Amino acid sequence: MRILILGGTVFLSREVARQAVARGHDVTCLARGESGPPVTGAAFVSADRDAGAAAYAELDGGWDAVIDVARKPQQVREALLALAGKSSHWSFVSSASVYAAHDKPGADESAELLAPMTAVDGVYAEPADNEYGEGKVACENLVRDLGPAKTLVTRPGLIAGPEDDSDRFGYWPARLAQERSPVLIPANAEVMTQTIDVRDLALWLVTGAEEAVTGNYNVMGPSVPFGELLTLAAAASGFHGSFRSADPQWLHEQGVAYWAGSESLPLWLPEKGYDGFSTRSTASALAAGLSLRPVEHTIRDVLGDEQDRGLHRERKSGLSAARETALLAALETL
Repeated sequence: MRILILGGTVFLSREVARQAVARGHDVTCLARGESGPPVTGAAFVSADRDAGAAAYAELDGGWDAVIDVARKPQQVREALLALAGKSSHWSFVSSASVYAAHDKPGADESAELLAPMTAVDGVYAEPADNEYGEGKVACENLVRDLGPAKTLVTRPGLIAGPEDDSDRFGYWPARLAQERSPVLIPANAEVMTQTIDVRDLALWLVTGAEEAVTGNYNVMGPSVPFGELLTLAAAASGFHGSFRSADPQWLHEQGVAYWAGSESLPLWLPEKGYDGFSTRSTASALAAGLSLRPVEHTIRDVLGDEQDRGLHRERKSGLSAARETALLAALETL
């Protein structure tokens, strides 16, 4: 097949390109090229998608499949206007953030979505950080309205694996592989996590292109309690130290961030309103061929990647050593 990947140089889109090339497809990646070179075997077109229609001027011929991971509705609109008429199948990687609520365990693709961002005179503004979900809803609508007859919308949650530069999932195996003890954790071991390995998601996208899969799908990993995830990470890293649990409300009062980002405890979420965030139904995708590896395999490979990049490097997500030490000391005074 002749496959165009809008991206192809970073994490998920790079893994999609890698797997598509490995399966013998003729792959072209269109990106700015500032994040690294394309995978070996893929053609590369350097373009800035913010340039609009001009970004696609160097692309020739038709495409059996296009795969897009964009978050900006305007980029998605311009790509569809330029390429949909030349494409047989269109895949868009959306997000579970499109859902209006996250409190219902087991919710499927029929759950209510956020109101989409809207265009002014046909032009979408760039989504702010707090408009990520609304932007993705707008992108989904554009794909359905302007795309070819066969379109696939994929809604993943947390994605993890080697080369992940968000540092969210990798924080825990990396932290447990260090010699410092105790390890500060939120006291909510029963809260669920739901992580898909980037390689499984990439395979789903490539297979979806090959088989012209259509529709909307939650594409997520197995739901695993946070405490079990820590146990698996400890086993993989050889951690034999102790954990120090802190009340979630106390952590919040100390300014420890939820989920991701600087001075956060990754994968931790507020107790109210998020009961369904990491328990969404993936029954439709599994029935359509989604294959998931055990989470311990992802932990093992992420740990190897973290060790290669440096366990003590500066991270985008997680607590710094100094901040964790200070919090542990404060806990002892309570």
